[in-house]
Amino acid sequence: MSRTLLFATDLSQENRAAFARALRLAHQQGAQLDTLHVLDPYLPHRMLHDLELAVNDDISAMLTDLREDYALELPSLMIQTVVGEPHVEIVREAHERQASLIVLGMHRKRGQKDLLYGTTMMRILRSAPCPVVVASYLPTQPWQHIVVPIDFSLTARQTLKEALIRFPEAKLTLLHAWSLPGELELGSQAFYAQWRDREVSRLREALDNEVESLLRELDGVPDIELALEPGQPCDVLHDYVKRHSPDLVMLGSRSRPHQPNPLTEMLLSEPHCDVMLCRPW
Repeated sequence: MSRTLLFATDLSQENRAAFARALRLAHQQGAQLDTLHVLDPYLPHRMLHDLELAVNDDISAMLTDLREDYALELPSLMIQTVVGEPHVEIVREAHERQASLIVLGMHRKRGQKDLLYGTTMMRILRSAPCPVVVASYLPTQPWQHIVVPIDFSLTARQTLKEALIRFPEAKLTLLHAWSLPGELELGSQAFYAQWRDREVSRLREALDNEVESLLRELDGVPDIELALEPGQPCDVLHDYVKRHSPDLVMLGSRSRPHQPNPLTEMLLSEPHCDVMLCRPW
C-alpha cells in the first residue's frame, strides 16, 4: 500500500477538522501527508505568485494551530499549490502520487441533498482512484467505532477488507438491513413469524460465513459485531448512526459513477459522523 495521503484544502473553516484528521491518519500509518490547494486558473497571472505565498502561509499557520490544539504529531509533510479545476487537479495528483487515501473537508451545503451533485466533493468521490475520507468532526481521538454496511456484494467485501486492514484496533459494526416478502400482509400471522425467524437465522449464518472467510485471509481478529436490522438500507443506517454515534461509516462506491449511492447521499447531506468511500475493487 502506498504511504502517501493527499489532503485537499479550500482553506475554509470546514477544512480544519479534515486537516487535523489527515495529520492524525498520516502519523498513525507512518505516511507522508501531501497538502494541496488548487488556485483559480482564471486569476490574472501576476496575482498567482503572491496568492501562492499567502496560501502556503495560511496552511502553515493552520498546521501550527491544529498541532497545538490537539497535540498532534507532525508527519512527513509537503505543501503544494497547483492551478486548474479543483476536482480535476485533485484526482490527477492522487493518480500521480499513487495516494492510498484522499482526505476532504465536509461540504457547506448540509441538509440540501439536491445541491450535492455539482460540488467538488461529489466529483472527486466519483473519480478518485483510491478511498476518500470526508471529515467533519475534529479528531480528539482515533476512530474507535466504525460502521460498515454490508450485503453479499463484491463492493461490500472490498470495503470490509479495507476496514480490517486500515483500522485493526477499532470496533467494527457490520450492519445489514433486511426485508422479507409478505411482511406487510402476513406479519401478524404466527406461521409467518416462525418462517421469518428461520430466514433471518439463515441470513445471519450466511453473513457470519462471509466474514469468517475474509478474516482467514488476514492476520488478527479485531472486535467485530454483526447487526441485522429490518428495514430499507437508508432508513436502517440513518437510525443506527443517530442511535449509536459511530466515529466513521465506510461505504463502497458504485461502479456506475453517475448513479450515486443513496447511502452516500444520505450521509453527506446530513453528516452525523465522518465518512469513507471505498472503491468496489
